Amino acid sequence: MKQYLKNKWVKFGIAGIAYLLWVIWAGNYWWLFGLPVIFDIYVTRRVHWAFWKKRGAEKQTRVVEWVDAVIFAVIAASFIRTFFFEAYTIPTSSMEKSLLVGDYLFVSKSAYGPRKPMTPISFPFVHHTMPLSTTAKSFSEAWQRPYERIPGYRTIKNNDVVVFNFPEGDTVCVEEQTQSYYQLCRYYGRDNVWNRYTVIHRPVDKCENYIKRCVAIPGDNIQITDGQLFVNGNKQEQAGITQFRYAILTDGSSINPKKLQKMGIAKDDLKGAMQGAGQYVMPLSENIAKKIGAFANVKQIQKINAHDRDGSSYIFPHDTAYKWNEDNFGPLWLPKKGETLALTLHNLPLYQRAIGHYEGHMLVVKDSIIYIDGEIAQSYTFEMDYYWMMGDNRHNSQDSRFWGFVPEDHIVGRASLVWLSLDKDKSFPKNIRFKRMFRTIND
Repeated sequence: MKQYLKNKWVKFGIAGIAYLLWVIWAGNYWWLFGLPVIFDIYVTRRVHWAFWKKRGAEKQTRVVEWVDAVIFAVIAASFIRTFFFEAYTIPTSSMEKSLLVGDYLFVSKSAYGPRKPMTPISFPFVHHTMPLSTTAKSFSEAWQRPYERIPGYRTIKNNDVVVFNFPEGDTVCVEEQTQSYYQLCRYYGRDNVWNRYTVIHRPVDKCENYIKRCVAIPGDNIQITDGQLFVNGNKQEQAGITQFRYAILTDGSSINPKKLQKMGIAKDDLKGAMQGAGQYVMPLSENIAKKIGAFANVKQIQKINAHDRDGSSYIFPHDTAYKWNEDNFGPLWLPKKGETLALTLHNLPLYQRAIGHYEGHMLVVKDSIIYIDGEIAQSYTFEMDYYWMMGDNRHNSQDSRFWGFVPEDHIVGRASLVWLSLDKDKSFPKNIRFKRMFRTIND
């Protein structure tokens, strides 16, 4: 068998078939021109492809061996990262308690189909900024490709945990990269922002990566009433562990913080929890809230909802006609590829960014008439699917309620596995959450 596998024609056959299958999956048949290269590598050996190596049986220097290993590793790792899976870290508490700060994930690119590189010229293994820098771009926009996605083995379903490019991350203030440029403009005015900050542009695939739960898919209708999400008129199916802010009132005594930490409440959530003598506000799951409510010194515990607050300045669609807030929102229809929507001046604020920015049309309103690409428009047929993403930590999550739809070309992949989890509130080795390691993310 060993001799059989050493045969050059057998090697070429295995490599050639694997390469052909990849070309068919990718759907780009220009790559068939790579077959002659594979044939020469295994059979004819006319071209010296590893040009940095000496030909023949002469032993290579240690430097050349290292160069060879590094080149192979970079190519192999980049291929896997682009088409199959990528490592990701949970940096914030927006998905607690379903996903915790310090969780290290594998994100499946093949689940929904890997997105072909839209900005191909980039430094390997970094996202948008060079290491040890806050401003140096790790990519070149000299070559930009249109959005294309290779078929996956499943579609995005309600309540999937999804990694995507931040929809408002196409424009960034270098000095305030954690803040949305568009929200800063709404607060301070565009001219003030441009005078105060260094403003840069990022392509879609180089926008910041976010992770949230996809609570609604294209064609769904959503509404939030007193914090409860309804999808197509039905309560959201149980998914993950949802948290809300709770107000806690004691008999005037303090709650033992060690008891709260044993219940899984992070130190960061406890730092600003005390509002006064015997008064606390903190994010809790319903189950933990019931346990705290049973404490002998707790007199009252109540979920906080924004009932009458006007959130139009910070909540999507940022229009005074829609006085929604994070706990009372909608109803809203999610655009679906190929479906047509009747456009009015009232519903235009909901869909104008999708039409004008994500789908690249010139949208203008003049004399109360809507024009798209210079033509009067009374309706619009969407060219992409759109999704609604929300964090499970509902009162501590910047999500679609704040910046709207996530277009399909922003989808990166599906969170599939927690391979390591480290608790930042503890020291090694107690900081390793062994129970969370190699845990699949099913809901």
